[in-house]
Amino acid sequence: MRVLLTGHQGYLGTVMAPVLADAGHEVVGLDAGLFADCVLGPTPADPSGHRVDLRDITAEHVAGVDAVIHLAALSNDPLGSLAPELTYDINHHASVRLARLAREAGVRRFLYASTCSVYGAAGGDDLVAEDAPLRPVTPYAESKVRVEDDLHALADGDFSPVYMRNATAFGYSPRLRADIVLNNLVGHALLSGEVLVLSDGTPWRPLVHAADIARAFAAALTAPREAVHDRAFNIGSEINNVTVAEIAGQVAEAVSGAKVVITGENGADPRSYRVDFSRFRAAIPGFDCEWTVKQGALELADAYQKFGLTKEDFERRFTRLAVLRAASETGAVDDTLRWRG
Repeated sequence: MRVLLTGHQGYLGTVMAPVLADAGHEVVGLDAGLFADCVLGPTPADPSGHRVDLRDITAEHVAGVDAVIHLAALSNDPLGSLAPELTYDINHHASVRLARLAREAGVRRFLYASTCSVYGAAGGDDLVAEDAPLRPVTPYAESKVRVEDDLHALADGDFSPVYMRNATAFGYSPRLRADIVLNNLVGHALLSGEVLVLSDGTPWRPLVHAADIARAFAAALTAPREAVHDRAFNIGSEINNVTVAEIAGQVAEAVSGAKVVITGENGADPRSYRVDFSRFRAAIPGFDCEWTVKQGALELADAYQKFGLTKEDFERRFTRLAVLRAASETGAVDDTLRWRG
């Protein structure tokens, strides 16, 4: 199968591309390249592809493609809140335009990287399934809800969108992100000796390893149409529904000598939800996530030490907001986050 993978030079895309290739697919990448240099460890071997802003794609980019896996986005809540108009422009409008072009080109399956943060203010201890009310509390999560709605309107007998609501990702990727909770806490623990939690530690978070996300997308790509057509799936494992304080405890165990420090200075976080992941396991018999939070913390600690993570890199090169601010300050990108020249 010829698969267009958007965001192939991002945190998840760099892990997913070789998984798809190993499954026998021809992978074509599409990425603006904003984070292509955010590499920790050996430089990854990217698939061939297009260096293009998602807002500038044309029918040519989806010609001859059997399926699209759409990861590319402004990818976290702080960034989305900083520039909500860009979040909606890129994450919502450009995503729907890509889907329309794909459908017109005869693409039959469109896997969309949504997020469990669409349940943002669910609260409580009950498991949240895909049919639960959506309560996004950030522009990032709201943009994902809007795309799901618009893709549903495009679904027909020949075009099958699938909404992959990923839990919060963790784990080592050659193109690292340090601004997601487990990756961030492990970095702080190694560099400062403290597992620093700014909230009160009580919110629930569902977590999932980047490699398990890649495996889930590969499975959904070839699943029978009737199993996945126009359906939403939570991607993760119930064992990784943990509180932020529990995540911090796992990090302290993985990083010798680190101490948990819960400051509570940011107060209670309204985003709190425990997630039910059984629908995807029912649709894809035999699939289950392989990584636990503890294993991920150990993997990250080992990679950070092996590849010589520094405080400057941790705070600048591997934090999405810092990367884009630096690119803007140097004039590499304009105020719409497009490359100059």
